[in-house]
Amino acid sequence: MRKLILATLLFILSFSTRADVIVKGDDAHIHYMGRIGKADDASVLSWPGTSASINFTGSSVTATLEDQYGENYYNVIVDGQVTKVLHLSNIKKSYLLAEGLSTGRHQLTLFKRTEWVFGKTLFYQFAIADGGEILPAPETKSCKIEYFGDSITCGYAVEDSSGRDRGIGQFENNYLSYAALVARHYNAEYSCIARSGIGLTLSYYHQIMPEMYHLTDGGDPQSEWNFNKFTPDIVVINLFQNDAGLFYRSDLPEFKARFGDEAPTPEKIIKAYQDFIKQLRSQYPQASIICTLGSMDAVRTGSPWPDYVKKAAAGLGDKKVFAYIYNYKNTPGHPNVAQQQAMANQLIAFIDKHAPLTSK
Repeated sequence: MRKLILATLLFILSFSTRADVIVKGDDAHIHYMGRIGKADDASVLSWPGTSASINFTGSSVTATLEDQYGENYYNVIVDGQVTKVLHLSNIKKSYLLAEGLSTGRHQLTLFKRTEWVFGKTLFYQFAIADGGEILPAPETKSCKIEYFGDSITCGYAVEDSSGRDRGIGQFENNYLSYAALVARHYNAEYSCIARSGIGLTLSYYHQIMPEMYHLTDGGDPQSEWNFNKFTPDIVVINLFQNDAGLFYRSDLPEFKARFGDEAPTPEKIIKAYQDFIKQLRSQYPQASIICTLGSMDAVRTGSPWPDYVKKAAAGLGDKKVFAYIYNYKNTPGHPNVAQQQAMANQLIAFIDKHAPLTSK
């Protein structure tokens, strides 16, 4: 009898202490979007909009993460719905992503809301509890879109409903940027290479987009990206907002370092844009490249910058290079949620007409 009781207790204990299913960062069951780096036993998420997704059964999932500065924010998306926002710590720890899920199949995505200036994140693993099971990774989507942009593309201050346009992590949300909205509309793979304050010829700091576009980690100049890993159907550029804002600031060290004492001529500005398009074209021979600008004051009435974009695109004689100027939002600060959606709607209409994608 004693042996029977002991065996029964051990049987019950085996279910109550069932080990979590561990899914390491390099496991093929994880589907990543965006440029992902590697560091020892972790995957590195740097750019806004990078994400890690799994399919699974089970009621509870955690993730082990370590943030560079403790300033990054992530959306937790379960079965297509944002269910939680994580503010990460700069120590390695486990975060509860979901609990109390129903029986059956689920999909979970960890989505980086914030840009790389808030630091990179080391992603070590998912852990599925309560007798759950990891399922085959979400399928790679047939359409691919990549963006090169500034704070507008990052989703800077998009959730700052106070109107103060605060550039802190909790108010930045790339998931609600026009870029991510358009990608989701087409059910496309999404890559977002963007930094607030960046320009094509001049930025609010030493780095410009032609010096950053090729990096796996925007903060690591040695992290060369392998462009063979991701071949977009469409490339969207949204730059020149910051160039326009700094163009007459000859007192700034960034201006002097780039231009000396005099701003470049319109011809040189247009050529700089064309040179960047050519760099992208050399990596993506078949992609449609849409050169956009807006929706802040660089596109206000009387601004010369929309014409620079149009002339740069038209002057290349490339039938798959287009120009599109967003409507001027004519309000202070960066685009809010509704204004980002308006930009997305405009870009979708342009893509449908000039470079159609088939959403899957």
